[in-house]
Amino acid sequence: MREFREKPAGTIRITATEFAIDTLLIPKLAPLLKEYPDIKVEMTVDYGLTDIVAQQYDAGVRSGEQVAKDMIAVRIGPDMRMAVVGAPAYFKTHPEPKKPQDLVEHNCINLRLPTHGNVYAWEFEKGSRELRVRVQGQLTFNGTAQLLNGALAGCGLAYVPEGLVERSTAKGLLKRVLADWCPLYSGYHLFYPSRRQSSAAFALVVDALRYRPTRRSS
Repeated sequence: MREFREKPAGTIRITATEFAIDTLLIPKLAPLLKEYPDIKVEMTVDYGLTDIVAQQYDAGVRSGEQVAKDMIAVRIGPDMRMAVVGAPAYFKTHPEPKKPQDLVEHNCINLRLPTHGNVYAWEFEKGSRELRVRVQGQLTFNGTAQLLNGALAGCGLAYVPEGLVERSTAKGLLKRVLADWCPLYSGYHLFYPSRRQSSAAFALVVDALRYRPTRRSS
């Protein structure tokens, strides 16, 4: 009975973007869940800056710059880069943008965030210059997978995580533009309140998600 009671168990609730869930959380947690059948993880797709304490989540996932200072943050992925992409069919009738300001002349696919219903402004940086461009277009979604599909269908330009489009660009299904305006930024971090009482199950989840960069052999 004592051994049974001490088995890590419980439900861990995490809020994250769809891309973070698909590329980090599911692959990293799958082995853990097989080893500990009494641990359950509930993942909610969320693109807003949700108050995880008020909404009773155990943890959230955001890029490093978005984590509040009063939270404990654990890096779970490498640095990331955004990408502006369009299908070859789109560029047959539209010139490639050479600078972010050119995007106002393009049909861009927007992402609507749940926070006050705002449409996300595309962020760019080059040297000391930082720009936020509010683009216009015929399509608006609330998920990144749909942004990708819209771009693949030739409906316009999309602004998505680089990792989401690597296969499509490698196959020539999408073409990347403005790459020199999309620098690296701090990758995904798992964050949770410092006053949280850590359970054995939560500690195992955090450890499984922790980013461990592979060392290159000399």
